[in-house]
Order: sequence, then C-alpha cells, then structure tokens
Amino acid sequence: MSSIEEQIALIERGVVDCISREELLKKLQRSEETGIPLIIKAGFDPTAPDLHLGHTVLLQKLKHFQDLGHEVHFLIGDFTGMIGDPTGKSETRKALTVEDVARNAETYKQQVFKILDPQKTRVVFNSAWLGKLTSIDMIRLASELTVARMLEREDFRNRFEGNKPISIHEFLYPLIQGYDSVAMEADVELGGTDQLFNVLMGRDLQRSRGQEPQVVLTMPLLEGLDGVNKMSKSLGNYIGITEAAGDIYGKVLSISDELMFRYYQLLSDLSETEIDTLKKSMEKGEIHPKEVKKQLARELTARFHGRQEAVRAEESFEKVFQQKGLPDDIPEVTVNAVQPLWLPQLLVDAGLVKSTSEGRRMVKQNAVSLDGEKIDDVNASIDPEGDVLLRVGKRRFCRVLFQKVTV
Repeated sequence: MSSIEEQIALIERGVVDCISREELLKKLQRSEETGIPLIIKAGFDPTAPDLHLGHTVLLQKLKHFQDLGHEVHFLIGDFTGMIGDPTGKSETRKALTVEDVARNAETYKQQVFKILDPQKTRVVFNSAWLGKLTSIDMIRLASELTVARMLEREDFRNRFEGNKPISIHEFLYPLIQGYDSVAMEADVELGGTDQLFNVLMGRDLQRSRGQEPQVVLTMPLLEGLDGVNKMSKSLGNYIGITEAAGDIYGKVLSISDELMFRYYQLLSDLSETEIDTLKKSMEKGEIHPKEVKKQLARELTARFHGRQEAVRAEESFEKVFQQKGLPDDIPEVTVNAVQPLWLPQLLVDAGLVKSTSEGRRMVKQNAVSLDGEKIDDVNASIDPEGDVLLRVGKRRFCRVLFQKVTV
C-alpha cells in the first residue's frame, strides 16, 4: 500500500479544487487504520449516447482511487437526466425522455469499463432514491436553498439579468445532485470545475443531516483538438472513445505539442515522474516531439481498442501520411444513381460525414478530395460513372462504386 503522502500526490494530480486537503488526509488515514475503503462518487447524466476523452478525465481520476483500494460508485443520473443540468447553459435545457435516458445509460455502462475495473465499480442509478421522494420531501429539500444563493451562480445570474427564462425545476437540480451524496453517504465527490456549485451542495446537505461532509475534487475541462475550447461534440473538436482505432490515433497526433502534455497529465497512466522525464528529454532534443505524441496516441488507442489495434492504427498512419500511400482496408460503398449526385449528399451516402451540413463544412474547409483532387465547391455534383475515391480530412477514406439505375 502506498503511503498517505503518495496517495495524496496521486489523487491531487491534475486537480483544480480540493475542499479540503486536510479533510481528505483524515479520511485516508481513517481508511488505512480501519481497512474500510472510502466511497468515491462521480455522477454522469446520460444526456448523449457516446463519451469522449473529455469525459474520461473524471474516469481516470476514479481509476486512481480504485488503484488505491477505494470503492468507486459510478452514478448514472437517470433521474437528474430527465431534468437536465443547467450548468453553463444560456437557456433552459430540453429534458430527456425516459427512453432516451435508459438507452444512453446502457451505452455508458458499456463504455466506462474501458477504463474502470468492473469488479471494483458499483454502477448506481439515482432514480433508486430520488424516485421515492414524496412531494413533501421535495418541498423540505427546496426550503434548504434560497433564490439569492442560487443567483450567485454565474449562469443563472446572467440569464436573470438578460431577462432569459429560468424554470423552477432547474433550481432543484443542485439540490437533487447534493441529495445523491446524502443517499450514497459519499466520502469524496468528483466533478468538473463547472460543477463546483453543485458538488458543494452535497457537502451542505450532508452536514445538515449529521453526516461527515464529502471532500470535493474538481478536475479541469479538457480542451479539444483546437486547443482552445472545451472538448465538445457540438464544436467538432472531440475524440470519441467509440471512434475507430485509426481515428483516435490520428486525432491524438493532430494536437499541439503544448496540449500534448496536458493530455498526458489528465489521461495517461504514466506516472508524473515518467511524464516529466519525457518532457525534459524532448526539451533537450533527445527525443522528437512526434515520438512523444505517438507514444500518447498508442496508449490512448490501446485503452479503447487493445494493443494490437493500436499497433495497426500506427502502421496505417505511417503508410498513409509518411509514405503517402493508402490504407489497405478502404471501405467500399455501392451507390445507385440516375443522375449526378450533390457532393455533400454523396459524402453522407458514403458514411464519411453524418449530415449534408457537415459535408458542406468539410468542403468549405478544403478537407474533401475526389480521386486525389481537392474539391472546394459546395455545389459540386459528381457523375455516377465507374468508381471514385473519396477522402475527408486526413483519416477518412471510401471507395464509391456507382451503379446506374435504369428508369
């Protein structure tokens, strides 16, 4: 077992807020003396079916606690997900249906065990206790927070001052999230820096009910591929953990050298000492930055697809981008056509983009080529003759086989 100071060092790696370190130290010491593991809580509302690397910052910290022998509770907010977390939102968030929540929650359960040990993880749903609260319970809970305190939150204050509506149920969200900590008797709660108000609420509610307040740890919001904005699917700057091995590998290689070490700190299994050694070797010119980045790309790709797939992804990348060749496994799609096809629609049909709007955007960004020639006209039409090789960005290929339909 690591010493208390070694445990603290691992736990504090990458952490922004620790409230408080003294309380955390006492909890760790008591756990060591009694042999009773701490209950570590992190909640995820199943608002979308797929997780990206930004979500895994918290998962990686949960894994640190698992490695130290503590009990991780992965909380799926199936109840809170139907309210919608208002954090950082400029308008009322659309509530999810019961079916949406159930579907997304199931995919979360499958994805988190790419990082967490399923034998050491308790997956819990907050509907188990929140669904049992009566109307009287909710009124009593609501009495514990004032409107003035709620308006201390920047997002709510901005909406209030901007005369934008705030629904009453959004005020309930922090209280309900805090009540989760009471029901779970959590010792530690993890959250992003944007969740600080919500996770502190858990401390307040635990204290008012005679429980020892949880320690709050917040983690930074991971920047996306652009190195500026928070990783987000809506911004297109994300690396999804269910993406193909080649896509994960290639996207990691596309990040800046500066951002690379932030990813190392927040996502890698390497120790701080090992990361520091890599950084110093790179700064001294003993190792090329690309080799350091390739090591990170291999590690993250292997985490979600296995070591063998990571090796294949690297070999494919080397062939395509360094030897200027083409991958061996270019998918083929047969498209039936009567007349010339609009290029953005053809990209959708070939499975290279999810929508024609994304296709238009990629064309405008000069990221689409046809048989090796860049296409920058969003109104371009392709004659359905023979076959063509389409490429979007650096990593997406498809050979389209046209089959004319006789009318």
